[in-house]
Amino acid sequence: MTNMVWKRDEIESPCIQICVVHPTERICTGCYRSIDEITKWSKMDSSERAEIMEDLPNRAPRLAKRRGGRAARMKR
Repeated sequence: MTNMVWKRDEIESPCIQICVVHPTERICTGCYRSIDEITKWSKMDSSERAEIMEDLPNRAPRLAKRRGGRAARMKR
């Protein structure tokens, strides 16, 4: 008998357990996926997942903009 564990050959989820959806961009601030992508992830094939994974780094800068805070209050 072997100790090998069967594993599926799939792209793992980019989830990092910080699940907060940005209010204007509508993407998760942890993994940068949309709610639709998160919902459908388990049913996607490898090519669909790979396409999303490739695009994720391009989404990060969209969340870097501050929406408020002290600087916004000082402008009033």
